[in-house]
Amino acid sequence: MEQQVFEEVLIFAGLMATMGCLTGIIITFLKHRAPRLKSGEVTAGLDAIGERLGRLETAVDATALEVERIAEGQRFTTKLLADRSGASAFADRPRGGSATPH
Repeated sequence: MEQQVFEEVLIFAGLMATMGCLTGIIITFLKHRAPRLKSGEVTAGLDAIGERLGRLETAVDATALEVERIAEGQRFTTKLLADRSGASAFADRPRGGSATPH
């Protein structure tokens, strides 16, 4: 029984060592195959991304301003309609007696 446990532990340790070695080999292989960028290329890429983000920020600000203008117009229209319907509701109401048609 102890012999079997010892063999299983050895097999497990061997598999872990093999996996570690293979992982190291694969990582090394991938690092050497990856294209290397020069620092100037990285800086130029970051500058281009920064410019795009700046344009995006400007567009979002303009859109937010337009949405606020639309909301103000909606509030104004709603207020006018409420004032108009409130005044006409009181004007249409009969002054005395019942409001029923019979």
